[in-house]
Parts: sequence; C-alpha cells; structure tokens
Amino acid sequence: MRRRRIGFAISAVMSRQLAQAVSRFPATVGPYARGTASGAMVMLVRQRWSRIIFLCMQAGARFAARHATVLIGARIKALREERGLSQERVARLLGFRDRQTVSAIETGARRVTAPELVLAGEVLGAPLDYFTDPFLLAGDGRFCWRHSGVEPARLAACERDARRWIAAFRTLAPAVGRRAPLMRRTLGLDRKSRFEDAMQAGERFAAELSLGEVPAIRLREAMERDLGVLVLMVDAHRGISGAACRLPELDAVLIARGETAGRRHFDLAHELFHVLTWDAMPPAHYEEARDTGGGRVERLANVFSSAALMPAGALVRFGSWSNLSGAELIGRLNKIADELRVTSSALKWRLVSLGELTAATARSVPDEALRNNGRAVAENAPPPLFSRPFMEVMRLAMDGGHVSVRRLAGLLDVTVDDLTGLFSSHGIEQPVEL
Repeated sequence: MRRRRIGFAISAVMSRQLAQAVSRFPATVGPYARGTASGAMVMLVRQRWSRIIFLCMQAGARFAARHATVLIGARIKALREERGLSQERVARLLGFRDRQTVSAIETGARRVTAPELVLAGEVLGAPLDYFTDPFLLAGDGRFCWRHSGVEPARLAACERDARRWIAAFRTLAPAVGRRAPLMRRTLGLDRKSRFEDAMQAGERFAAELSLGEVPAIRLREAMERDLGVLVLMVDAHRGISGAACRLPELDAVLIARGETAGRRHFDLAHELFHVLTWDAMPPAHYEEARDTGGGRVERLANVFSSAALMPAGALVRFGSWSNLSGAELIGRLNKIADELRVTSSALKWRLVSLGELTAATARSVPDEALRNNGRAVAENAPPPLFSRPFMEVMRLAMDGGHVSVRRLAGLLDVTVDDLTGLFSSHGIEQPVEL
C-alpha cells in the first residue's frame, strides 16, 4: 500500500514535469516533431526520476542499517549486563581479540555480521528476534509500578505487556511524524525537598498549565499535549494502580482503567510526579500504593498530587470546614470530592495539609463512610482502552504501511475484530486495511 502511494505520487510529479516541458515547444513545431520530442522528454524524465528513486532507496537503506546497528548493539549490552558478563568475557566467547570490539558494537560504532549475531544469540541465550525486533523494549525502559499486594510474577507479566505497547508507539510515532518533545520538563525537586516545596510545585503546575477549577478533568490532556507524555489506560491485574516508564526519548504513564475516576486521577498525578522528578529521585521498581505514609519519595509524590488536583484556590469557593463534624462533615466531603473528581479520603487529607481540618478530626471520620465517595457501589465508567493519541498513531501507521493489521493486533493483544471497536471507541476513522 505504501509503495503504491509513493508510485502514484512520483507518477503525478513526472506527468506534471512532462506537461510543462511539452508546453514550452514553439507553436511552429509540427505534430511529428512534437511527438518525437515528447518521447525523448519522457525518457529523460524517467531517467531523472529513476536516479532520484535509487538515491532515496540508498538513503533509506543506510538509515535502516544504522538503526539496526544501534538497536542490536543496545540489545547485546543489555543482555550482557543482565547475564553479569564483562566485555572481556563476551569478547572471548565471540572470538574477538579485545573488549574494544564489544564496546564498539554496543555503542553502534561497529556493525555485527550475521554469523556474529547468531553466535551472540547462542552465547547469551536469546533468540534472534530479541536483537532485531523493534517492537520490544529491551536494554532500555525503566518502570515504577504502584500496586497493593500484587505478586512479582504478575507485575512482571504486566510489564511485558506494557513494554510491547510502549515499544510499538516509540517505533511507529516517528514514522508517522509524531515525534517526542525535544526537551523535558522537571519540577526542580529532590529527596531533600520539603513537603511544602512539593505542595507549592503541585499548585504551580495546576496554575501554569491552566488546569482550571477542576484540574482532574484536564490533567490527562495537559500531560499529553503540553508535556508529550504517553498516557495509556489499560486493563491491569487487580491491585495494580498504574506505572511510570522512563525511556531516553519518551515518558509514559499507564493507569488501571478499572479503578474509580477519583483513584485514576490521583494515580495519574502521582505517576506524573515520578516522570517530572525521575533523574533527581529515581523511583523504586515496585511501590505499595498508599494515600498516606510510605517512603519519602512516595510521600512527596502524594503531596504534589493532592496539591495539583486540589489547589488551595479551587477549594476556597467551598467555604470554611473548621466548624463541621460528624455526618455533616462526611456528607460535604463526599459531595465536594465528586465535584473535584477525586476521592473523599484524598480531599480529607488535603484539607488537613491546608489547616482546614485537624488531624484528629480527620482520623475521627470512618473510612467506610468515605468509601466510593459515600456510595454503596462505586460509580465507574471505564475510559476506552489505551488513548486517542496512541490509537491515532496506530491508524496512521497502518495506513502508511508501517505495520500490518495482524501484526498490530498481536502487539496490542486483541483480535482483528477488536481493533475496529478500539478505533471507534476513540472516535477515529477506521484504517483502510480494516
């Protein structure tokens, strides 16, 4: 499909050039001479475009070869480090004279020959696809998972899925003209920062990105549009809230779409904190999901999240809370939490941090009274799977011939029929191939 489009485009340009050339013939030129000259012009134009096409193919081949060399080198390095092997040891196993050859391969300065790649797979214990498949995150991509009592094996399975989805986006987005931002934003916080600093950062974030009186509504859009963060709503195992992923050129956040809206929004802001502070405060691979307590980095993340979702300015319009207690306090917490699209528990502790409630008053409110914002059953309409920006890239990639429908279905772990529903759920026109 992609080749046909390129062919049509080149034919159109050739036709225009030929018509322009023929139109320049003097009016005195007879039909026979005009036809002979037109034939010569056809040959000339074809020769010119054949040369252009050949040069384009050469350039494309060089780019692809360079990309493959860098990719394979990074995968060899990742696998070597995972196996606990030194460059000297790998050099001996592969029959190289010194470790500098391995170093050159890992940095992409030296191409790996086919026999060397086969031997590397045998020595390092990996199939060839591991070294060459662009739809894998291997050798890069650090994750931080937020969960409650989930077994490591289940977390690892979720991460394998996440790596496949993010790798698909990372590979296909540049191919369709959707490049990641050149620069990353940071919060300027570190482990020594005070909780007051994190609170101020959350307030400023909401103000500078113009999140409005209900920041939860616009937070996801601001992350995608203004920060270039890939946000994916996913079907995660019970107990997994979400995750942040750091790549050299891309940041991604995954949120369990089965959570209530208030939980999703808090998790989104929490993972955003990790994205904006990753270099200064690299998070743990796995962390227990808690609204209060935990390690210092997690507490800073919670403070930032509360302030970003519930800025002091947005709470002023609801008046004073100091004289409320009992059922009246519970009712108001649940009502205002619904308006702000947060959980009642998160609102309660945010009011404590602002001095609107005392810690003793907050502890006197039973958790059961605030569960599901006071409802017997949680109201939850899960958002569509993945995200609109993600599915837009998948559609453009299919139409551009960068990925087949079956390959994409396999990457997203859905059926071909499910793909149709996925595009429709985001209001995206169906790809031609579907």
